[in-house]
Amino acid sequence: MNHMRGRPAVPGSAGVLARNVAHRVVEDGGRGRPRSQEPLVFAVVLASMTVAWAFGPEPPTPNVSADALPLELQGVGVEEHLDGQLPLGLEFKDELNKTVKLGDYFRSGRPVLLTFNYYECPMLCTLQLNGLVDALRQMDWVPGREFEFVTISFNPAETPTLAKLKKQSYIKEYGKAEAAAGWHFLTGTPASIDAATEAAGFHYKWNEARREFAHVAAGMVCTPAGRLARYLYGVQYDPKTLRLSLVEAAEGKIGSPVDKVILYCFHFDPAKGRYGPAVMNLMRVGGGLTVLAVAIPLVVLWRRDYKRAKSARKETAP
Repeated sequence: MNHMRGRPAVPGSAGVLARNVAHRVVEDGGRGRPRSQEPLVFAVVLASMTVAWAFGPEPPTPNVSADALPLELQGVGVEEHLDGQLPLGLEFKDELNKTVKLGDYFRSGRPVLLTFNYYECPMLCTLQLNGLVDALRQMDWVPGREFEFVTISFNPAETPTLAKLKKQSYIKEYGKAEAAAGWHFLTGTPASIDAATEAAGFHYKWNEARREFAHVAAGMVCTPAGRLARYLYGVQYDPKTLRLSLVEAAEGKIGSPVDKVILYCFHFDPAKGRYGPAVMNLMRVGGGLTVLAVAIPLVVLWRRDYKRAKSARKETAP
C-alpha cells in the first residue's frame, strides 16, 4: 500500500537555483528582460521546484529486524523469487469441485495475477481482495479477457463449496459478471498448497491460540509461461501499477501503444511498490520530442521560403 509521506520543501541545490532565478527576475525589473517574459521564468522556477520535490530523496525508513518481531510472526512474510518458475503441474480443486492443474490458467497466452488467501480469514484476506476489486473497477481490463486471476486458499481444510461462495460474493461486488470466467478460486491438499506457496516465496504460520493464520497481503504477477514477474504488496492497489505490471509480464504483447511508451519511460521501484521514472529513458524521449519540436517549425519555414523564392523566379522570368 502506498502511503503519502511528508517531504522536504525543496532539496538544497534546487532551492538555491530557484531562489537565485527568482531574485534575478526581481532585480532585473524591466531593464535586462522584458516583463512579459517574467511569468514564463516563474513557471520554469515552479516546474524546477516541483521536479525537485517529486524526485528528491525519500526520508530514511527504519529497519526492523526479524528478531524484533513477535514469536508468532517470525518466519511469516514473502521471499521474492523473481523469474522463478511456478510448478504448473500441481493439482487443485476449483470452485465447481473440478480437479484442475495450475497450468490450466497459463494456457491462454495471458499474464496471471496470483494471490494466496484463505476464505475464512477474519480480516487481512478480505481487505486485500476488497482492495483488488477496487483497483479492478478502475481498470478497463477484465479477468478472462486481458489476464487471468487465480486465488488459492492456503488452508487445506477449506472446501470447493466455500470457494464457490467466496467467488460469488466477489464477482457480485466487482459488478462484472463476465469476470467469473477469468477469476478462479481454488482449494488444495497440503502438498499442493505447500509446493505452490514455497515456489512463490509466500510464508505463513498457523496461530493455535487465535485459531487463524498469520500471513501477509501480497499479489504476484506472473508471465503466461508461469514465471514470477512482479510482487505487489498491501491491501490497496494502484490501478496503473497493476495494469503496467500485467503489461510488463506479458512482454508487451497486450496493452495499448501508450502503455508501452509508459513502460519505456518508467521502471518498477520495489521499495515504493510502484513505477517510477527511468531517467535515461525519459531523457531519450524528451530529446526526441525536442528534436521534433525544433525540426517541424524549421521545415515549415524552409518550405515557405522555398515557395516564395520559386514564385519570385516565375515573376522575374522573361
